[in-house]
Amino acid sequence: MKTWMLSLVSFAAVLVLTTTEVCSASDNTPRGLAPYFTAATSAPKAPDSEGFLQRWLLLEPINKPNRSNAGFTDSYVRANLTTNYFPGQFTVVPRDGDKVTVGDEELAWHAVDSANYNVKLFRFASGLNKRTYGVVFWAVTVVASPRELKGVRMAVGSNSASMWWLNGEEAVDLFGDRRMVADDCVSKRVTLKKGKNVIRGAVINGPGLSDFCVRFIDEKGAPIQDLVIDLNNSGN
Repeated sequence: MKTWMLSLVSFAAVLVLTTTEVCSASDNTPRGLAPYFTAATSAPKAPDSEGFLQRWLLLEPINKPNRSNAGFTDSYVRANLTTNYFPGQFTVVPRDGDKVTVGDEELAWHAVDSANYNVKLFRFASGLNKRTYGVVFWAVTVVASPRELKGVRMAVGSNSASMWWLNGEEAVDLFGDRRMVADDCVSKRVTLKKGKNVIRGAVINGPGLSDFCVRFIDEKGAPIQDLVIDLNNSGN
């Protein structure tokens, strides 16, 4: 009798577990971006207290066939992050809700504020029920400077490999499988123009989490904070 009851309970537990798994697998409702992101507002945004840029336009992830980080050589990363996936990739500054077509998939841009100094790309993708592994992320932001700033450096950390451009010029490259560390790589001395400056980045991810952080530092390594992030001042 006890054996029969135990078997019945076990069967019921398996049935519940199986039903739950099926429902979860078929649930395509977006999980949401909170608490890692909030929608960017129309008001300009300053960097955080350490100078990190927290407002970005993020493109939904581009699927890549290689889900392993083992092959993230310099040549592999460069080839994948300089591929023209969609028109205007290196020239157009998108707006929130703009869409591009990559292969047979339509992807949308999202204007978001990161809750952290680092932009959690894995959470961005999972919050939209998008693929999180074997993907390429594109990020764009627009920084306005009150004056010309010469001799500054762009400091970047990313997980995994990434490439970054300032005003159309390649500025920072982080190759290989790596963890995100603030100021992991810094650019040579660059100039921030008075007014609008466009920062563009691409991050490739195999398995594992993925994120990045970006800020500008002066010649002494101190963060530059009198900048304003204003996506409404983007233009094309």
